Amino acid sequence: MILSNRNIFSLLLCLISLSAVAQIPVPVDSQKQSILLLNGIAHIGNGKVIDRSAIGIRDGKLEYVLAAFDVRVDSTQFDTVIHIDKKHVYPGFIAPNSRLGLVEIGAVRASRDYDDVGEFNPHVRSLTAYNTESRITPTVRSNGVLFAQVSPTGGRISGSSSVFQLDGWNWEDAVIKSDDGIHLNWPRIRGWGDWSDEKKRKKNQEEYEAELRELKEFFDRAAAYAKKDYHLDVDLRMKAMSGLFLDSQRVYLHADRLNEITDAIYFFDAFPEIKVVLVGGYESWLAAELLKDRNIPVILRRVHSLPMNEDDDIHMPFKLPAMLHKKGLKVALENSGSMEAMGTRNLPFYAGTAIAYGLEAEVAISMLTLNTAEILGVTDRIGSLEAGKDASLFVSNGDALDMMSNELLFALVQGSFIDLDNPQKALYRKYRKKYKP
Repeated sequence: MILSNRNIFSLLLCLISLSAVAQIPVPVDSQKQSILLLNGIAHIGNGKVIDRSAIGIRDGKLEYVLAAFDVRVDSTQFDTVIHIDKKHVYPGFIAPNSRLGLVEIGAVRASRDYDDVGEFNPHVRSLTAYNTESRITPTVRSNGVLFAQVSPTGGRISGSSSVFQLDGWNWEDAVIKSDDGIHLNWPRIRGWGDWSDEKKRKKNQEEYEAELRELKEFFDRAAAYAKKDYHLDVDLRMKAMSGLFLDSQRVYLHADRLNEITDAIYFFDAFPEIKVVLVGGYESWLAAELLKDRNIPVILRRVHSLPMNEDDDIHMPFKLPAMLHKKGLKVALENSGSMEAMGTRNLPFYAGTAIAYGLEAEVAISMLTLNTAEILGVTDRIGSLEAGKDASLFVSNGDALDMMSNELLFALVQGSFIDLDNPQKALYRKYRKKYKP
């Protein structure tokens, strides 16, 4: 088929118009207007609720969050006044241990930027790899997840994560906290459950112990490097580890099995200056006393998943948040696993499921907000609706933890209204119009 220049031009126009249907929302510029939100149900994030609230926002910060009847509010002092009677107000939810912005299409190798070659890669940073133009991010934001800790994966030490707001022109514009911690994948004893073959079991144990020795040697070198003020030759890997020993970073310990968790806890007893956060933690309830004694919080694995052991309670993943909370541990929720980037949109509903299995509603909200912010070290800016923090919040027509009523009316990041549209909504509108009677 031969196309004339006019036909080619028409075809290009059609393609451009089709692509515009599912454009990524443009990041908002900083808005200096002052805003007053009145009479909403404010879920503070620290376990408290204000049924009829007055939330004042000025210069991108929360000026006050109070009960509307407790104070005299002068609405004339604000540029915009929004009455949100009986609507729910939440701090922006935070997704820890996420691949958002590091992967676009899992089946396309060129779009996967979360795993590097080699075993010990503390110098690999998600900071500059984060892609603000991801088509996945707007779909996650539409459910109230406004922040993410973007983390590399793979190897023994994967690299350093950073915390981003999910609205920005580039990584420099979006970053909340850079290089907040190093991610360590604890060695596993291979051949789990095969205890009949003594020879194989012994070999697996020897390999496991060899991996632990290698890890201990690496941390010893890093500790020695961090103590020196001057280095003739800069070692990028050792330099990247220094923050762990200087109290500026955490180590995110990825482990699920009881033996892995306990071995790791005793391993880090030799490095008391390092702050440890357990990630995954499926069997952490069995080591709760050890974790509590050492003040180690847990970023708990995906709630909507199957039990890891054949003889587990079928509802064990749903019950774990309540179990760990009752044992006195600080818990946050994460979504790592298959299709994890796009699945991050379901993070609020994991908390909702945990409520159905024994967790208090406001505690569940804390596991998405303040608990996560405290674990990541960003409570100075986000995590709760408190005066002085960033005005990063959203208003939902109903309970944001229930997939039947999670309906965002609007959201703000640093006091600026953000676009909650996404390519999926655009396609819905397109085909709804097509088949509308």
